[in-house]
Amino acid sequence: MEIQSAFNSGIQGFQKATDDASQAAANIAAETSASRDESTLSQTTTSQTATNNGQKIPELNQSIVDLKVAEFQAKSSVQIIKTADDALGTLLDVTA
Repeated sequence: MEIQSAFNSGIQGFQKATDDASQAAANIAAETSASRDESTLSQTTTSQTATNNGQKIPELNQSIVDLKVAEFQAKSSVQIIKTADDALGTLLDVTA
């Protein structure tokens, strides 16, 4: 694998992780604000509210998991970039 290719892979992975984290954060914000709005404005019975909240919990949990996955993807992409940087530094030291 070429060093330039490793840098590109790391950068692309980091950009994807950033996009995924932004999307997950937006989903979390939307779910929490929607449930807050429903709890203050809703005139439904408590059994209907419990059912609605039960449906939103898995969506919120999935968004939290997606955010954590994006964190690990970003960390691994940073490690790829660091490794490529170290390899490039070693090559420069050897040729100097």
